[in-house]
Amino acid sequence: MAAEEVGDVESLLSTGERNFLILNNGDKVAIGNLKGKTLALYFSASWCPPCRGFTPKLIEVYNGLSSQDNSFEIVFVSADQDEDSFNGYFSKMPWLAIPFSDTKTREKLDDLFKVRGIPHLAIVDANGKVLNREGVQAVREYGIEGYPFTVEKISKLREEEENAKKDQTLRSVLVSSSRDYLIANDRSKVSVSNIEGKIVALYFSINASRSCADFTPILAQIYRKLKEIGENFEVVLVSLDDEESSYDEAIQSMPWLAIPFKDKSCEKLARYFELQTIPTVILIGSDGKTMNVDLTELIEEHGFEAWEGFPFSQEKLYYLSEKAKAKLEAQTLESLLVSGDLDYAIGKEGLKVPIKELVGKTILLYFSAHWCGPCRAFLPKLIEAYHKIKNADTDFEVIFLSSDRDQDSFDKFFSGMPWLALPFGDERKKSLSSRFKIRGIPSLVAIGPTGRTITKEARNFLMIHGADAYPFTEEKIKQLEHGIEEMAKGWPEKIKHDLHEEHELVLTRCSTYGCDGCEEMGNSWSYRCIECNFDLHPKCALDKEKENDENGEAHGEVTKEGYVCHGEVCRKA
Repeated sequence: MAAEEVGDVESLLSTGERNFLILNNGDKVAIGNLKGKTLALYFSASWCPPCRGFTPKLIEVYNGLSSQDNSFEIVFVSADQDEDSFNGYFSKMPWLAIPFSDTKTREKLDDLFKVRGIPHLAIVDANGKVLNREGVQAVREYGIEGYPFTVEKISKLREEEENAKKDQTLRSVLVSSSRDYLIANDRSKVSVSNIEGKIVALYFSINASRSCADFTPILAQIYRKLKEIGENFEVVLVSLDDEESSYDEAIQSMPWLAIPFKDKSCEKLARYFELQTIPTVILIGSDGKTMNVDLTELIEEHGFEAWEGFPFSQEKLYYLSEKAKAKLEAQTLESLLVSGDLDYAIGKEGLKVPIKELVGKTILLYFSAHWCGPCRAFLPKLIEAYHKIKNADTDFEVIFLSSDRDQDSFDKFFSGMPWLALPFGDERKKSLSSRFKIRGIPSLVAIGPTGRTITKEARNFLMIHGADAYPFTEEKIKQLEHGIEEMAKGWPEKIKHDLHEEHELVLTRCSTYGCDGCEEMGNSWSYRCIECNFDLHPKCALDKEKENDENGEAHGEVTKEGYVCHGEVCRKA
């Protein structure tokens, strides 16, 4: 596809009153000086966390290119809301900018390059042709190596990576043009050739991450066990820490090897192995090829016992799987909630309730925390359901497992709960989170009267069905689902509504959502526009449709909001 032309640099960046850009010291640079250069238009703002995270990377790339090539320039197009914010943010940037006072040009460029989220980096050649609208991704993934950041260049680099995977060896993964060694925790250098022929676990981690802090000790136990019995196994830390002090702390506490701090290969390996989350462990076999084993999940599921799966052959993995099944079959409430002397839950005013007194009841394990907004929002609904269920069946209880960061927060949150809890900092919480693979909070795990797990999706069922979901069994949920299907019989599949005139609303089966009509929560059914993420309660939608049918009135207004930040981008709402 031919590159889109946006005009020469003069028409793109100048106005009738201004033919210059500015540096952060206030100096003016004639726009004519940019002729013949490749430009990167950097749409960004100081208030945007993803922008603040990306800017240091872009500065690093810019400074590197400036020392090699004088035919590349960046122009900052600010989305800041006041000049002081602009000046403070721009003061850290070594490139040029559109003056903050020139709102008209900034808005023109915003529209011309269809900027829907920031940070946004558009690459334009000397003739005004757009080479790449996804410059942020190109710089994030490839750094200087991606220059001049054209679609063709990035595609070529990706193709080279795919070809490299076919001929992968341990050296091709861990050795770079400037380094053929790793770092031990005493800071000595260890040649990569020393670990060739071993099964090597690449451990992607951020030392400050709580999930990594929980995972590392278990991996260390496994590492030491395999070393103790003489297995050919090694771990290599691929640190994604930004602070060297955090990196230093990590390698001092870990018994294995590491790639040096801020080595370029760390980001390259994260991309090469398509890293999605941390912690992640990638296994490289003794032949240098990537093994099709998710060791992270294996450790989260089996804990220290995952060492028994070494060398992670199909036979060994089957053994672990069967062992886990047997453990699940034998599960009781006491096997879940009793650990040594920790054989109780707590109530208010220092009350201790022995776990054995809860045997035979249906138990909800409530993973939550005071700092978590969704947890605080969910709590009233859970309290309402708790009282309804408890009034109908006294053989029911909830136990709070806190992810709070201090005792005061735990106490404050627990004070509003009518049920039991494990004490703050109780070691059982960590093992239960691992056992049930708790990836987010709030979460509810239902344990039946026999001590067996009923479902890990009790929160979803409670949000949809309320107390009626009790006792959360498959049979009960099927019965309720049938009732929901019957409820929608006779409703129109599609409607037009004056609150959303752009598209038809389609009757959609869903879990929970916020109604854009009455602004209250809904569940089960929505009249939805997937394209616009718009939902209406059936009651709101059908009442309005009826009203429109009766009096023919239709009115509505779409208001322009600001930005919503999510992940690595802030998008226009």
